[in-house]
Amino acid sequence: MQIKGRNYSSIWISLIAIFLGLLVGAIVMLLSGFNPIEDYGNLILGAVGSPNAIGETLRSATPLILTGAGFAIANSAGFFNIGLAGQALVGWLCSVWFAITFPNLPGPIMIPGALLAGALAGAFWSGIAGVLRAFFGASEVIVTIMLNYTALYGTNAIIKGMIAKGNNDYSPTIPVAARLRTPFLERITDNSTFHWGLLIAIAAAIFLWWLMKKTTLGFEIRAVGMNPDASRYAGMSTKKTIIAAMLISGALAGLGGAMEGLGNFQNIMVNNALPDIGFDGMSVSLLAGGSPIGIIFSALLFGILKIGGLNISITSTTPPEIVNIVTASVIFFVGAQYLIRYFFDRRTAAKERKEDSATPPSTGAKPQTEEGSDTK
Repeated sequence: MQIKGRNYSSIWISLIAIFLGLLVGAIVMLLSGFNPIEDYGNLILGAVGSPNAIGETLRSATPLILTGAGFAIANSAGFFNIGLAGQALVGWLCSVWFAITFPNLPGPIMIPGALLAGALAGAFWSGIAGVLRAFFGASEVIVTIMLNYTALYGTNAIIKGMIAKGNNDYSPTIPVAARLRTPFLERITDNSTFHWGLLIAIAAAIFLWWLMKKTTLGFEIRAVGMNPDASRYAGMSTKKTIIAAMLISGALAGLGGAMEGLGNFQNIMVNNALPDIGFDGMSVSLLAGGSPIGIIFSALLFGILKIGGLNISITSTTPPEIVNIVTASVIFFVGAQYLIRYFFDRRTAAKERKEDSATPPSTGAKPQTEEGSDTK
């Protein structure tokens, strides 16, 4: 019952964080001379107002589900995997590289092979931080930050020097057999970029739930995250668990990058910055409190903000910077939801103290039967 109450309070805290973020965005719009009701209406229309908008929103949420799940499992083990962006980038590169290296493979082999390449690349990149943490006690935050920039400049060098044709800054387009987008999906979503990767992302969220709730490894990951010393004393291998958690985390992030390569862009280009799906995936996971089902809905919210936000500046004079402020406000309150939880818990504790003080103290007398005799 207590766990259920905790879950309900987490849902309320996340909803309050979203409301406060939208409220701050509305205040900024008012102070800037824009109509927040009109702008938020345009945001909703831009996100779910047409089959094309719905398809784009779902496509935008797909990689966020995977990177959010990747962050959640590392966070359960007590690690702050800030290297999701780099892991997604190497996953993106390797999935596209596999597809253009073996262009004649049939679809049933091509797509699983490209996805596996992306997942393995992400796992390898994250595993470096896991091994350094497990055997040498290195901070996974610092290591993954450095690995992010190594991934950014390393992939750019590989794209420019080994994959791109001529002086181009992008790779060739992947073969048709490797594409997650199909004419059927394009037709029902009015030529959006929606692709089958959403099913893979939902399957990954279900896998995360099964792993954490139904397997011994999931129990050990949660135990190590709560108290590594006690877990070691209980006979668990903390080093093995640390590395396993980071490998799975990186594999999911690598799959998120593969969604961009095989589904959205269908190639990879030289990037000036790390992909947003890494850092947004962290916010998605934090907003959901690490819940696999919550991650799906949280990713959809971010998809709505991203795709719908584009419509605000298209249909009104509101500049895109205002839209970015709205999104940033939501992310800020998501990150600050521990402050909301603090006030939430204080209010609950005060209510419990009030109820306890209203309850008459026990006299210590034995309960009496209806006839007035002592119970046996």
